[in-house]
Amino acid sequence: MKVKEIMDKEFIFAAPDQKIDDVSIRMEEKRKFTSPVVDKDDKLVGWITSLDVTRGLREHKKKVKDIMHSKEKIVTVHENDPARLAVLEASKHKLVSIPVLNEKEVVVGVVRTFDIVKTLSQLYEIKVYKIFEAMHHELKGVSWNELMEAASIVTRRYTGERITPEEYEQRIKNSTFGEAIWATGGLEKFFVGFTAIGELVIARKVARARR
Repeated sequence: MKVKEIMDKEFIFAAPDQKIDDVSIRMEEKRKFTSPVVDKDDKLVGWITSLDVTRGLREHKKKVKDIMHSKEKIVTVHENDPARLAVLEASKHKLVSIPVLNEKEVVVGVVRTFDIVKTLSQLYEIKVYKIFEAMHHELKGVSWNELMEAASIVTRRYTGERITPEEYEQRIKNSTFGEAIWATGGLEKFFVGFTAIGELVIARKVARARR
């Protein structure tokens, strides 16, 4: 997934010489709390937040350029960057939103933490069954039943729970990715178990071929 797939394309922008009053009104109308500041070619020159606007009005500033953060101090991402980069930058710098640039350095969108949370919540709702279907597709020559059997064995090894392949299949049909992460104790542990299933089913396939 790329940044352009999660960014907000309906963002507002301001010009350096624009009146702060006008920007304040537009932010309120569009319910946006941040805005890139661009030049006549729509290239990024600054960044403002609703807090900057509030401070500017309180201090009787007139123009956007009097309150904006300079380009050098702004964290940006490009539209074709991996979406995870926007997530990492937002977390690292504790940002509410990040401007998105194209190859010509033109502002083409804004990634907001709201968009990130929305995307992650959608991923969390994916059924675990779908993840196993993708895995099955990649494991050429391995049947679905063999995959479920390996999954039930790995589950017994990790948890001590005795579960049949049929019961495991029903479980993954009913559970979401998010629920599975919580149940296994975190994302890392989920994928450790998932990888173990893949390794086991391949090892069993190789062992059968040698007989």
